[in-house]
Amino acid sequence: MENQNSNTDKATKTTNGVSNSTPANATNGTIKGLIGGESLASNGSPTIRNQDSWEEVTIDVPWGTVQGKWWGSRNKQPILALHGWQDNCGTFDRLCPLMPPEIPVLCIDLPGHGKSSHYPKGMQYFLFWDGICLIRRIVRKYGWKRVTLMGHSLGGALTFMYAASFPAEVEKLINFDIAGPTVRSIDRQAETTGWALDKFLDYETLPETKVPCYSYSEMTKLVLDAYDGSVDEASVKYLIERGMEVAPQHISADGYHFSRDLRLKVSLLGMFTADQVYAYAKRIRCKVLNIRGDPGMKFENPHVYDNVIEILKENAELVIYKIVPGTHHLHLVTPERVATHVNEFLLQA
Repeated sequence: MENQNSNTDKATKTTNGVSNSTPANATNGTIKGLIGGESLASNGSPTIRNQDSWEEVTIDVPWGTVQGKWWGSRNKQPILALHGWQDNCGTFDRLCPLMPPEIPVLCIDLPGHGKSSHYPKGMQYFLFWDGICLIRRIVRKYGWKRVTLMGHSLGGALTFMYAASFPAEVEKLINFDIAGPTVRSIDRQAETTGWALDKFLDYETLPETKVPCYSYSEMTKLVLDAYDGSVDEASVKYLIERGMEVAPQHISADGYHFSRDLRLKVSLLGMFTADQVYAYAKRIRCKVLNIRGDPGMKFENPHVYDNVIEILKENAELVIYKIVPGTHHLHLVTPERVATHVNEFLLQA
């Protein structure tokens, strides 16, 4: 899918598998904008982070590429940010301009999401385990030390798991409306396994001509309906921008397809029990900011969220837990409500 950000004209250069592109509004080291906080550019002039203060990034992986948006300086280690299930890195487009511009943020599209490569045919998505490995792959590629991670929903579950798996290597953890991997009933998982496997095989063999095609307005309505009030018309466009692609000309269909891999719909095998989540929570040692939406997401086992927070408080260096009015996508729909907490945590904690 082509980048639909009409305000940004990017010239791209690739080095060692990482693609760098320069925002059109970057002039003499200064990024000019309308919102965000001030910092100093390389030439000493003030800079302001805005909606265009990012570069498209391409990270080579064995099955293709992982795409992302790098907000801020490419000369400093960034926060690594991960989005939710079937979303993409556009989920942070309204929050990043409100974050300290001197702290870069790399927001990635997880495999099969957004502009990132889909897995080859025959491979299943085991989201939690795959995601931990992907974070590790990126950290090792760049040689980062003591990372700060930020995640929403599935992305928050992945950052939680990484912080537990490499407790000495994570400095700060910021999560929105998630405490750890979602816990599902083991009876429910047993009942749906056969269905999930058949659907996976159906999606894998679905002809390209059978993939649904929509107009932009139809796609907008579909996403709004599917998210059932979690996003609104003002925010949904940030997900659609990277979440759709123009239908290929050779299938003679006008409009757009969803760019995400259909197999993601049945990628929930390998879920966790509550005891597993608690065991990982006990291993986390870093500073934690957890922002829960109110009403946020309705979980099948809501008590697990509270239990994880209490376990973190017993073992982590610092735990700040905030309940903020908002939907499950509160960081996207009402970013100003969470930005103050995030910035204070980053700059003062």
